[in-house]
Amino acid sequence: MPLRYLFHFAQVHHEFRLPELQSISELHGISYKLPNEAKDRDPRRPFMVVELESEEDARILARRCILIKAIYEFYAQGSTYEEVHEVNRQNEHLWKRYIEDTSFRFLITSSHHKIPQSRQREVIESFAYMDFRGKIDMKNPDILLMCFEEYDDKPGTTLERHEGDGKFRVVFFGRLIEEGTARQLIHKFDVKKRVYYGNTSMESEISLLMANQTLASPGKFVYDPFVGTGSMAYPTAHFGALVFGSDIDGRQMRGKQKVPGVIRAAQQYGISSHIIDLATFDITNNPWRCGELFDAIVTDPPYGVRAGAKRLGRKRELSERQRELCLQHSLSPRPDDQPYIPPTKPYELSHLAADLVLFARYLLKPGGRLVFFLPTVTDEYEEVDIYSMLCEGMEVIANSLQNFGSWGRRLVTIRKTTLKQYSPPTFEPAQPPSDEPAHIPAHKDFREKYFQGFKKSDDKTEQSSLYFVNP
Repeated sequence: MPLRYLFHFAQVHHEFRLPELQSISELHGISYKLPNEAKDRDPRRPFMVVELESEEDARILARRCILIKAIYEFYAQGSTYEEVHEVNRQNEHLWKRYIEDTSFRFLITSSHHKIPQSRQREVIESFAYMDFRGKIDMKNPDILLMCFEEYDDKPGTTLERHEGDGKFRVVFFGRLIEEGTARQLIHKFDVKKRVYYGNTSMESEISLLMANQTLASPGKFVYDPFVGTGSMAYPTAHFGALVFGSDIDGRQMRGKQKVPGVIRAAQQYGISSHIIDLATFDITNNPWRCGELFDAIVTDPPYGVRAGAKRLGRKRELSERQRELCLQHSLSPRPDDQPYIPPTKPYELSHLAADLVLFARYLLKPGGRLVFFLPTVTDEYEEVDIYSMLCEGMEVIANSLQNFGSWGRRLVTIRKTTLKQYSPPTFEPAQPPSDEPAHIPAHKDFREKYFQGFKKSDDKTEQSSLYFVNP
């Protein structure tokens, strides 16, 4: 019979909570049920009552989910303490086994509010009917009983000390099962403490959330095609997966010392043995000669704010005379004995995103996941923007926004649903049928929009259309 547990979430990245809960539950084969009422599963609220099969399932989730602060055995809730006491008496079978000789501690806390000590004492004394006879232990109790008062968040307002005390939205009461130990990893992978990082390194909390979306675990093989300084590789490897990384610019991976920077950082975290290898190449001219290699692909594609995306090629094609000169020089050694650096050209974001989905379909095993960030213009975004980049055999299972105001970036998780094997993608734009209007997604030409301050253009004809992929 399912039991109810009170989840206490960190008040950050609200839209990422439920996708992370779904992913970790799928990874460990945990079944759960969210509240029926929409207001009770609002991801912006700090608490949620979730049904699980066992206490062990609650412990697993608390140890792995980055956004869970703690999980409690749920005893009661109500809009007043009278309601809480009434429900708690009805659920006596849940806590009566602790009455006789269990040491305990009782705490009262709240969200967005400071409860005065005098009222905390009154609340604790109101639970005297539970008649716990064990020792009160404030340091190492056998059980910790928590009472949470949830207040409405009022951003931008300044309140006097204890103002509005007692005017809470709802009260929750329960017993601590497990604290969210996974949140400690945020400090472990803090970029500021890393021996090697660059200006495009991803913050640790987000990289951990991305790793959870890949279902990283021992035995999994994960690939980052835009590995850069390795921000996604470290938490993924920490969870037990083997990682391969590549980038068009090898300098980002290598750094300036003899030992590559990504490897040095991996050694810092004790996971260097999980980094299989690093390679320098452009994904549109990649060395993969067989597909279905990886369990997941996780990456943060460059979108031009700090470093623009590039692919091999020239901005302008060479003339016949220039081609002849290049061929002549390529057949004779260079006088300065310097390595040849191939030319690159800009890689427009909407093209990159669509190519990445095709690339993932080729390289992922059936059921494998593609996890990546996609920046979008807030006022222009539509759901079709994400679905327009899909191809046959790939489906979106999560789409969470990290909002920065006029723009945001969406953590998109796409799963490979087909068993069919596909040929390597050609990465050549395919034009939509002439009778079908082209949809222009909000992430189209994102770099230009960012540096223009996201000003709307009156002339829509100046915008080039997104090419569609023919699977």
